[in-house]
Amino acid sequence: MAHNVRTLAGLVAPAGVMAVVKADAYNHGMADVARTAVDAGAAELGVATLGEALALRDAGVSAPVTAWIWIVGEDLRGAAEQDITLGIPSLAHLEAAVTTAAGSAEAGRPLKVGLMVDTGLSRSGISPTEWPAALDAAEAAVDAGLIDVTGLFSHFASADDPMSPTTDLQEKRFSARIGECRARGIDVPVNHIANTPAALSRVDLRHEMVRPGVGIYGVDPCAIPSGVELRPAMTLRAKVVTTRIVEKGEGVSYGHHWIAPEDHRTAVVAMGYADGLPRAMSGNFGVAIDGTWYPQIGRVCMDQIVVDLGPVADEGPGASVRPGDWAVIFGEGGRSVREIADAAGTIDYEILTMPRGGRVARRTIPVAE
Repeated sequence: MAHNVRTLAGLVAPAGVMAVVKADAYNHGMADVARTAVDAGAAELGVATLGEALALRDAGVSAPVTAWIWIVGEDLRGAAEQDITLGIPSLAHLEAAVTTAAGSAEAGRPLKVGLMVDTGLSRSGISPTEWPAALDAAEAAVDAGLIDVTGLFSHFASADDPMSPTTDLQEKRFSARIGECRARGIDVPVNHIANTPAALSRVDLRHEMVRPGVGIYGVDPCAIPSGVELRPAMTLRAKVVTTRIVEKGEGVSYGHHWIAPEDHRTAVVAMGYADGLPRAMSGNFGVAIDGTWYPQIGRVCMDQIVVDLGPVADEGPGASVRPGDWAVIFGEGGRSVREIADAAGTIDYEILTMPRGGRVARRTIPVAE
């Protein structure tokens, strides 16, 4: 991850990098990733919720943090006290932030906010209908010294598709909003809209900062690979519990969706859908054991899967698989997270965040460069 952050920072300079570490850093461990990213050159950190931002502060992370999901009526004093920038997705959120700022004005420090602009994702961000009133309110609050608008930010709908005209339309709208703020005396010094694919492929979209998420974890989400060297960070593996011979004509796992065409060696691997392996990809993926790939067969179960080690008559590498061997589902020594995502009919992001539960242990390993 340090390599990935350094690579992205070097690519987009002089724009800065806001490393997105929401959702426990895409399931990689938020505090460790945040420290690694800052040490590797990230200027700021981005999270979804205010709770995540406060957890970073509790972990001793002092770098600038922006949080963009919070509820009107939520206690925002922690944001003011811990110097957290709040994303503002609506006029109501802006009013709530200004009220908090007014209540803590004796601290002598304005509340930091980033105005979120809906440029076409139609998910969150100040809508076009609310924008004039929000701009008026922001100008008044800035003039009163209650808030500090650090910048504007938005999010692309289709940046991974280089042929999508939506990206250019969103950028046009975003730049127009920046101009409107500056015309009203709101400086907005640091603006960001570029996610990983935009940061990798479009120099013109970087503004003062880019906001990569999945790229930090080594995934290139561009429909046409960017060619930038990103190193996947996560390896998911589980141990072989037992091996056996399934005789010709016998079925494997629930529903007997796989029948042995001849006597086959199989191995049971201790991971299932309760641990984050999608049941929907039953029979469409495999594992690597000691560098050899073996197909998963039958249904994915709650706690385990079965893999085919090959026919008994074939004295191949499968004959040497033993209980206790590691089976790599994706990552180092196995297939890519993209291949697993394709097997599950989903995206890399979801696969990275799927491993879960008390039976899945995370180890964070320092790697010498």
